[in-house]
This record gives sequence, C-alpha cells and structure tokens, in this order.
Amino acid sequence: MKWIKDGITAPIGFNAAGIHCGVKRKNKDLAMLFSDKPCAYAGVFTKNIVKAAPVRWNMELLEQKKAIQGIIINSGNANACTGEKGYQDTKLMAKAYAEHMGTNQENILVASTGVIGQVLPMDKILDGIKSITADYGTERDYASAAAQGIMTTDTFVKEKSLQIKLGEKTVTISGMAKGSGMIHPNMGTMLSFITTDAAIDQETLQVLLKETIDDTYNMISVDGDTSTNDMVLVLANGMAKNTAILQGTKEYTVFQEAFYQLNQELAKLIVKDGEGATKFIEVTVKNMHDKHEARKMAHAVITSNLVKTAFFGEDANWGRILCALGYSGAEFNPNLVDVDYISDAGAIKLLQEGQPIGFDEEYALEILKEKEIRVVVDCHQGDAQVTGWGCDLSYEYVKINGEYRT
Repeated sequence: MKWIKDGITAPIGFNAAGIHCGVKRKNKDLAMLFSDKPCAYAGVFTKNIVKAAPVRWNMELLEQKKAIQGIIINSGNANACTGEKGYQDTKLMAKAYAEHMGTNQENILVASTGVIGQVLPMDKILDGIKSITADYGTERDYASAAAQGIMTTDTFVKEKSLQIKLGEKTVTISGMAKGSGMIHPNMGTMLSFITTDAAIDQETLQVLLKETIDDTYNMISVDGDTSTNDMVLVLANGMAKNTAILQGTKEYTVFQEAFYQLNQELAKLIVKDGEGATKFIEVTVKNMHDKHEARKMAHAVITSNLVKTAFFGEDANWGRILCALGYSGAEFNPNLVDVDYISDAGAIKLLQEGQPIGFDEEYALEILKEKEIRVVVDCHQGDAQVTGWGCDLSYEYVKINGEYRT
C-alpha cells in the first residue's frame, strides 16, 4: 500500500471540477465528479429521520441498483426541510447535470451541505452546472477545486489517495470529505466521496462500505449532532482492469485494508478540523470482552461535553473519563480499569485497577498542552479493542455556531 499526493481524480477515468456559482457569498460552492465509464455504487446515509432531499434521491438510486456516472454537489445550502420543492430541485440538478454530460438523470447522484431550511437558488445552480461542465478534467488542480467546492465551515481541504497491487494491476483509491461541525457517530456525520478504478460489483462494494463505517466514520464525534444531509458515496469504475474483487479472496482482504485505511484517515481529518477545536483526542478502549461494548465506551468518552471541556482546559480530570464509561451502557468491571494519557510530551497513568494514582499535576499539564492526545482505557477483561476520535469543546465553537447563518 502506497500513499500518493493526489486527489479525487487519481483513479483512472475520474474527472472533477469546482467553482463559485453564487450560493455562498464567496469561495467555491459547486463541485462535480464524473467517470468515463458507469460505476458500481455504494452508499451509507444519515440515520437522522429528517433526511435532506439529496439523501432521499441517492437512497432511491441505491435501492434501484443504478449504475452511477457522476455526482453534483453544492455547498452553502443543505436543501433540507424544503419539502416537495426541495426534492424536485434535487432531481432538476441531476437532470441538468446529466444533460450536459450526455448521460441519464438516474445515473447522477446529488449532495448538498450548508444551511438547513432554505430553498436552493436554482437559477444560480443551473447556471453553475452549465459553467462547471464546460471545464473539468483529471488534473490535480481540478481535484483540489472540487475538494474546495464541498467545504462549509471547514478550514482546510480533506483529501487522501493510495495505491495497491492486485495481481499485476495497480488499483487506486481516493477520497475527499467535508465536515467540521454537526459531526457525531451513527452514519451520516459528514459528506465523503470515494472513487476507485477497481473492478468490484455493487453488492460486494456495499458490504465493504458497511463493514468499514463502524470503525471509521462512526467512531468520530465533534459535537454530538448527526446532520440531515450526511453520506458516504463510493464509485468504482473498474478501469484498472483487475480481476473482479470477490469476498473471501486474498484480493478482497488487500483492498479492504486499503479502503479502511483511507476512510479512517479522512474521518480523522474531519475531527482535526472540528469547529473551534484546539485538541485532537484519540480514545482507545482495549482488552474488553466484547467489541460492541468497547464501542459504547469509546463513544461515551469522545461525546462527553465534560470530557471535552476538561481537555480544552488542559485539566487531567480522569474522573470525567470514568464517569462517561460508567453511563455508556456497556457492561464492564470498573475495578479493573486503567486510564492513561499519552502525547508527544510523555505518558502518565492516572487510574490503575479502578484506583486513583497520585500523579505530578505539572507533568500532566505538559502532556495535555500538546495538540494531539491519546487516552488509553485498559479494561483487563478480554481482547477486543476499538479506537475513536474526538476533539475538545472551545469558546470558538459557540461563536462559530452562534453566527452560522450570518
């Protein structure tokens, strides 16, 4: 497996572009992806009952097992809670994009992100679709423009690409994501778009995506809010011409590991860009008797506002960690638990077998002054292990979200 410094167009046959069309006052707000050949398509979507119009459209195409050739994405307006008009506007976006690209409406996915409850400015979007489809390509600049076009409160683009060998063929997997706020476990959490030139059928790709979600995107949290719009969409066009990937084969295992690593890195980038965040917090729960129970414990820690504020204040308040573990709903013996904090400044044990350890507060402060901090919870009750990622909760988060529409 080799990481490469390319964007969403790195796999063979994928094109992209990003422009400003006027949905936002400034910055790019429209992005496109397009494959030279129809793709196998997999998707996982928000579990919020209130689903935005593009989510509903994409879910319908997935259920119908449509081959997909492109995605059109706008930022700045979520097209959520907009009723039947919002749904018809989504279909119109797909139709207009399909017509310009010479394909069919049912071969186009749509994504929107931004402010909820506002009708899309369709005149601007349709003009934008006309413009963006006149100038797109496979070059790195086009990929970067697309990654910029999906951003809202993000402070940096989120792109990852890697290559693997499957037999004699080189297969590339690339992704771009957006997310900074409204980030919480239980898919959706953000927008993520994955392209690959691997030959893999839709059913196998969907299984792979669902297997990957639980230990990547569903193990991150910024603020505990699951959005109305969020999704992970995967397109595979087969242009690498590898032997088709099948479950249970060596090729599947190799592809699965690379796919997991790419999505894990994208998920971590989202947390690192958490709105107002000053700390990136990795929480590992290990030696637990059951992986599902360990996930509950990690989720509870990364979503606890009291834990988040303690890290923002650089306070080694391990009691908040233990408290979160206790209300997580997991069955475990607190009298066996160890808690350690680790950063580039060092490591310190705060709790051993459920008992507090006298520790050097000044040394703990040095550890917590670092930007990235690991929390290790050792349950001493089995061999299951999970890792989750979160961030602190700062004054800036309140400011950003208090002024989100302005």
